[in-house]
Amino acid sequence: MISKLDIRPTLELPIIETSTPKELFQNQTLRPILKLQHEIYSSLFAAYATRQKSNYDSLTGAKKRTFIELSLQKDMVLKNTFIGITIGMFTFEELQTYNLESKEYNRRIITMLIERLKSETK
Repeated sequence: MISKLDIRPTLELPIIETSTPKELFQNQTLRPILKLQHEIYSSLFAAYATRQKSNYDSLTGAKKRTFIELSLQKDMVLKNTFIGITIGMFTFEELQTYNLESKEYNRRIITMLIERLKSETK
């Protein structure tokens, strides 16, 4: 049976001896999940943007990036949906790690998602 770990992309990130456990979890768990689920995040955000701002496609790149950032910081339903998509890809052991510092990991998830979505805008 294929596990959740088997479908994640492998990222060539250096492991630094001084990395904290949070940084290791971010780089070994969160980043591969965000890369794997990128199409889903992008599609959901595009649908959200169209519902919230009918002229989203006509906004300048800077205004789109601002809209992305504010939306993911302020809209709790959107934020929690994206966090839930990420958590759904955790193994049981990863979920236990996440539960110890969920607030910090949620902040990291949203920060990385904002940067991923902003990097797509022109």
